[in-house]
Amino acid sequence: MDNMNSASLAAPQVDLDEAELLPILVAPHPVLRARCRPVTHADDDQVRELVARMFGAMYRAPGIGLAAPQVGVKLRLAIVDLMPDEKKAPIVLINPEVIAESDELASREEGCLSLPGQYADVIRPARVKVRFTDLGGARREMEADGLLSACLQHEIEHLDGVLFIDHLSVLKRNILMRRLAKEQRQKGR
Repeated sequence: MDNMNSASLAAPQVDLDEAELLPILVAPHPVLRARCRPVTHADDDQVRELVARMFGAMYRAPGIGLAAPQVGVKLRLAIVDLMPDEKKAPIVLINPEVIAESDELASREEGCLSLPGQYADVIRPARVKVRFTDLGGARREMEADGLLSACLQHEIEHLDGVLFIDHLSVLKRNILMRRLAKEQRQKGR
């Protein structure tokens, strides 16, 4: 990450009880395939409340990233926290976009809170540059590689209705979706 003040990127520190936590939608829920609308100033209050609740849901899951459509909200909003050195380092991305990517590719195993228990190797650009607005309203740019690069790309794709399984062959995608459906049926019993 460049020299950004992480406090300006962070979610407000809010202790949420279990009743206030958001449920995470599971594929094939149709909201996960919807293209999200940009966040505007009219959404400021909703976004501030939503961000705190999204971090609560993500940490509880546990996960390292979550996009608004995963909690049923069609806004271009995502959160990330790789928890470096086991310490919270939350990043809020409002209206994020990838503005540059490397020609070099990298393969990394990915999973998704909306496809619980399903993992596959995904090939993506090794490095990206992302532009976004932080929770304080400042426009930011961030360059990333490694896990952060993959996580940012994964979460931004959610905002366009794209899931990590869309990078797989039809056969692999169908196997994962059938396995997920079976596990969800068994869980519901």
